[in-house]
Amino acid sequence: MTRLLASSAVALALSLPAAAQDYVPDPNAKPGGNIVITYKDDVATLDPAIGYDWQNWSMIKSLFDGLMDYVPGTTELRPGLAESYEISEDGLTYTFRLRPGVRFHNGREMTAEDVKYSFERVTTPATQSPGAGFFASIKGYDAITDGSATALEGVTVVDPSTISIELSRPDATFLHVMALNFASVVPREAVEAAGDDFGKAPVGTGAFRLADWTLGQRLVFEKNPDYWREGVPYLDTITFEVGQEPIVALLRLQNGEVDVPGDGIPPAKFVEVMADPAQAARVVEGGQLHTGYITLNVTIPPLDNPEVRKAINMAINKERITQIINGRAVAASQPLPPSMPGYTEGFEGFAYDPDAARDLLADAGLADGFETELYVMNTDPNPRIAQAIQQDLAAVGIRASIQSLAQANVIEAGGAGTAPMIWSGGMAWIADFPDPSNFYGPILGCAGAGEGGWNWSKYCNEALDAAATEADSFTDPSAPDRLAKWSEVYMKVMEDAPWVPVFNEQRYTMKSARMGGADALYVDPVSIPVNYDYVYVTE
Repeated sequence: MTRLLASSAVALALSLPAAAQDYVPDPNAKPGGNIVITYKDDVATLDPAIGYDWQNWSMIKSLFDGLMDYVPGTTELRPGLAESYEISEDGLTYTFRLRPGVRFHNGREMTAEDVKYSFERVTTPATQSPGAGFFASIKGYDAITDGSATALEGVTVVDPSTISIELSRPDATFLHVMALNFASVVPREAVEAAGDDFGKAPVGTGAFRLADWTLGQRLVFEKNPDYWREGVPYLDTITFEVGQEPIVALLRLQNGEVDVPGDGIPPAKFVEVMADPAQAARVVEGGQLHTGYITLNVTIPPLDNPEVRKAINMAINKERITQIINGRAVAASQPLPPSMPGYTEGFEGFAYDPDAARDLLADAGLADGFETELYVMNTDPNPRIAQAIQQDLAAVGIRASIQSLAQANVIEAGGAGTAPMIWSGGMAWIADFPDPSNFYGPILGCAGAGEGGWNWSKYCNEALDAAATEADSFTDPSAPDRLAKWSEVYMKVMEDAPWVPVFNEQRYTMKSARMGGADALYVDPVSIPVNYDYVYVTE
């Protein structure tokens, strides 16, 4: 794709793929009913500007909407509150036309002023939103975050049903950002009335609205009768019971008292569940945008030698490691998970080959191996995985002592660059949105290699950074040329081998016999863990 000139002022109307335009709710769905979801922990907040954990993510998605959305059960973008959009030919101005007649749960009609307010709220430092940085490409972001402005210069209300957003730089991920919970549209009056308690009294435009919240016990969502998407949701109510131990939740599901155990299948019960045909029939498996990996600090000898790093890749028996987590993963060949756009099909990576690993080490002058340290988070199963890695390394002469520490201490060592090797388990990367750029900048790019960054390999390839910037200078995130460029970036990362990609963990959950809807809705890649808007009961 030819890069467009910034001087161009012609607007291009873009349409989304046919599948996104033509999605039809399930014709077999039966409306009505209530389902019960359990969680061990209480919910911290339902404020879309604040909530940022896997437990409240799908809850917030059911209460709020953004300008963009995803086809249920997929990573394919579709319109949300925006009926249509246009992108200027230089890729710097996005103009969204809002759907008419969309109402907040308080009954007021949503307008473009609400969109502007919501974006300024999430980026204002006082909100302390963990998602503010996603909006960094909007013109005026720096001024609002440093306190020199109270409004986002690039966000303009054209009329009550049209919002224009000007970027300071091209950003191919921008439409994905518009689908994040952080970009949800909220009503100013409800936020101001609730103050710091908006997270306990949320008001959005979503398929469900909060009916009751008894702290420490349960939350109840009820169907929004005025929801703007025709035909959904199907359920009348959803009850989230909190304070439920996962093993108890599993027993209650077996007794027909629970429909989905939100914390998943307890590891201690996984083999038992899968060995029982009746229970296994209720198990739903799906991929997630996740990669577990070993970081190899390229600034610490002898890991500064790419041949040594390749030898380490060849020494690791990934299939054996997946068995430690009951086979709930597939061996990884590259940084991107298989379900991520830009994944390189057919690339096998470094095959498990201890003999070849020993040869590479000998060629590097390390025939007798060397000593190093492997840092790991001290919660099961991660220490057991580290021991397996240690054994594999020992087989080729690398003597790695395990430093099993609290998560915060591992993160601190990784950010400081003092850890030669880190097993990322428990801290492994799950993408914020389904775009290949999100796996590069924070954890493989030069920016993330600084003090305190999440690039624990301290790997910095400026040529690849430039290639990544070029890949993100497209306006269409799914453009084949763009995804091909991202594929090239990750293939070159693998040539330098700053990681050992170990596995892509699969997500397993269960559903009661009466639950309906496609399995993909229960392992939705962006509505983790369940897309509540589209599931239903069959009785």
